[in-house]
Amino acid sequence: MTASVDLADFLPAYLAEVEELLDSAHRHLLAVEASARRGAAHPKSVRELFRALHTIKGLSAMVDVEPIVSIAHWMETSLRQADQAGGRLPESSVEPLLEGLRAVEQRIRQLAAGKPAAPVPAGLAERLESLEPAGATQGSAAAAPRLLDEEKALASRLGPAEREQLSLGATGGKRAVRLDFIPGADRAARGLTINSVREQVAALGDLVKVIPVAGPTPGGGSLTFALLLLTDATDTVLLDAAGGEPASVVSLSRPAPPAAPASAPSTEGSAEPLEEEPEEARRAGGTLRVEVSRLDEALERLAALVVNRSRLQRAVADLTAAGAPTRELRAILQENGRQLRDMRAAVLRLRMVRVGDMLERLPLLVRGLRRSTGKAVRLELDVGDTELDKAVADRLLPALVHLVRNAVDHALESPEERRAADKAPEGRVRLACHARASGWVDLTVEDDGRGVDAAAVARRAGVAQVPSTGDALLELLCRPGFSTREEVTSTSGRGMGMDIVRRIVVDQLGGELHLDTRPGAGSTFLLRVPLTITLLDAIVFECAGLRYAVAVGSVEELFEVEPGRVVRPAGSQGVALVERRGAAVPLLPLARLLGRAADDGAPPRGLLVRQRGELVAFGVDRLLGQQEIVLRPLEDPLVRVPGVAGATDLGDGRPTLVLDLAALGAARRSGAGGREERAS
Repeated sequence: MTASVDLADFLPAYLAEVEELLDSAHRHLLAVEASARRGAAHPKSVRELFRALHTIKGLSAMVDVEPIVSIAHWMETSLRQADQAGGRLPESSVEPLLEGLRAVEQRIRQLAAGKPAAPVPAGLAERLESLEPAGATQGSAAAAPRLLDEEKALASRLGPAEREQLSLGATGGKRAVRLDFIPGADRAARGLTINSVREQVAALGDLVKVIPVAGPTPGGGSLTFALLLLTDATDTVLLDAAGGEPASVVSLSRPAPPAAPASAPSTEGSAEPLEEEPEEARRAGGTLRVEVSRLDEALERLAALVVNRSRLQRAVADLTAAGAPTRELRAILQENGRQLRDMRAAVLRLRMVRVGDMLERLPLLVRGLRRSTGKAVRLELDVGDTELDKAVADRLLPALVHLVRNAVDHALESPEERRAADKAPEGRVRLACHARASGWVDLTVEDDGRGVDAAAVARRAGVAQVPSTGDALLELLCRPGFSTREEVTSTSGRGMGMDIVRRIVVDQLGGELHLDTRPGAGSTFLLRVPLTITLLDAIVFECAGLRYAVAVGSVEELFEVEPGRVVRPAGSQGVALVERRGAAVPLLPLARLLGRAADDGAPPRGLLVRQRGELVAFGVDRLLGQQEIVLRPLEDPLVRVPGVAGATDLGDGRPTLVLDLAALGAARRSGAGGREERAS
């Protein structure tokens, strides 16, 4: 090949690859630190960390980024020693390794900004070179696979860390087993390949390694895949995952620990060969990295199709009204709608990111706060496999960072204060997430700290009446510039955090934000956000001669307003009440809220929504139906209005406002504090 190669062409892919590897490296290094704090080894994470640095070094060498090559090399060297010592890394090694990762990260950002990578920081190389795998000799001895059947475990093809992982797992109560899967044409016809089996088995435990074994097999084959894993699953479950016989399961644990000959230790500097992945297993990596701009473009094209279908639907309706034969056309339109809905689901799936991936840097944030505040804190993440549209996730992350930072800095007490309050010295911050069936996601940020002192907040805010509910207290906390801190610190005190949180959750995402706090017991923030903010199913209605739309997921009920059941109690300042679900619910004429009517007459139709936990009904003139819409947010601050989520085209080429009824009611109601001021 003689053609010249411009390395700049490879830079975007290189940067994306290294950023993913850095995320993985941070995650595994924190896992290693947690194990080291307990005096335990973590062979798997050390191995994964080593692999990440090894790959970063190789990629950086290809695009000639020498400073990153050097940093990765020194980190890799110390990690190789730890790997050979059975995955034991002293806790004191974590900070220099984190420093190394930060240095790599900084240089990646420099390259992304079109700048050259800075030289290696002074002294970093020396600090990394001086790292020693604590108790390396002892670790090697401890790593001896005394509880493993060497022959069945194919120990000669395992690295020290893998043997250690199996031994530790078996000692810790897991079953160390070998599952043999024999591939064949009949199995492939049933969809049973090493890829599918590997995926299913990985879900049943900790898959340590897959080793191809050549030799005669039952059924006349010549290849067996030995899957070594730690699991709690029974043999029956494992065999089912491998498609049944001729698959087999054997235990790798010995009932008594006979003296097993120690394997020859690897000599320092000799690179341990990584096991070659079977070709079939390599093809299992079904991940394709795509630029976000391409996904945005696909979504934009889909949005155009949705609008065009609305126009077509309107044209067919006009033909039908004119008496034209449209039966076949309507059938085609119905099929087109189904296909478009399927395409919408497929495109949105492409844009979904796991909440767990979005939050993978939070443990690193808490670690830094632990060091800067001197507080003992444990972060618990319970997010499962919940996913969000990338646009929602990108906007939501800063809000979650603010809440976690506030929880550590404001809510949690010092270890001494917690002991005095009869609490565990280590505070807890828990972030949980689960998807609701209506296309919304609930996230909670909970701490077991001191709770919010409502009286102190009221004094600080200059309010005479102490808030009696969590949401009323939240109104004060979210005032721009409000802070309970007397002095600004490196983490808080500027009074911006909660205001930003509400702007993101309520104003930008059209979601809800609630607070529940108990003195001495802690606080819980609930964030309710939509899965996606671009394509929505909406209810279209008419009010004061204009059409509006509102997201289906935000409406709890549609109902007819019976004038005889609308009451106006004395002292309610003209607010009408209507009975819904066994309770009296305020009925707000939407036309009056929008300034398009002056009277308080009861409109014929009602939309029931939940506003800060309370049911509120909005009266409208006519319900026109449900329709898929493309939401165009009003990004310009000059035209942004509380209660208006954006605009859409219903197919007639005219813009239609998409309302956020809960925010509209809150903005317009009397005494809405800061929100009322912004709305005016």
